Amino acid sequence: MSLDDLPTRLPQSVPESEPVRRVDRASPQADKVTRAEELRLQLADEIVRGVLAPGSGLDETDIARRFSVSRTPVREALRQLVASGLVESRAHRGAVVAQPSIERLTGMFEAMAELEALCAGLAAERMPATDRQKLESIHEELRVLSHAGNPERFHEVNERFHNAIYAGSQNGYIAEMTLATRVRVQPFRRAQFRNLGRLAKSHAEHDRVVVAIMRGDKMGAAAAMRAHIELVRDEYELYAVTV
Repeated sequence: MSLDDLPTRLPQSVPESEPVRRVDRASPQADKVTRAEELRLQLADEIVRGVLAPGSGLDETDIARRFSVSRTPVREALRQLVASGLVESRAHRGAVVAQPSIERLTGMFEAMAELEALCAGLAAERMPATDRQKLESIHEELRVLSHAGNPERFHEVNERFHNAIYAGSQNGYIAEMTLATRVRVQPFRRAQFRNLGRLAKSHAEHDRVVVAIMRGDKMGAAAAMRAHIELVRDEYELYAVTV
């Protein structure tokens, strides 16, 4: 299994006959997909920060006018936000902002920690040597970015880091489940990168995961990844009380 075998995102259910877009392959509608992704991240940030309050309506026309885009990428961004649980689609009201309860969010992070730990442990056993080199290269790129202090770019490369470990598990089904769960918690994971000093801490946590994978230490890699995701949750909670 390689990085090319992972989809970038999954809806709540994907029919077996439906093609899934790959991580590092260009889409024939790349511009539209990219703009929809940008809108999704911008709206998700505003929801997580409380700029868009729970229950607020999300009108396609208003959003399109605000961001100077057509309604097509807006519609796709809202569809993705509904799939992630940040937005609800209600009869006669259209899309409205939702907000997971503390219990729901805790459950999502617990599932994320166990799934990522499983991937890391399997990667320690199964990841091919060439993919281990790619993981080290991404890890080094994150080290440089942690010093640069650019949370947006760090988030982008961080996605590649975790994708590499999912792929390294050599189990496509587990990788898909892990990715689908990450889609739901992604805005909250992304928000915690704004905490002071968080980029350097995240890289240090990654380092423990990478060292264990390189050593073939299954239990060590799983434990390090589980601890990393638990700290991500703690960092988000610290961020949430400041907004």
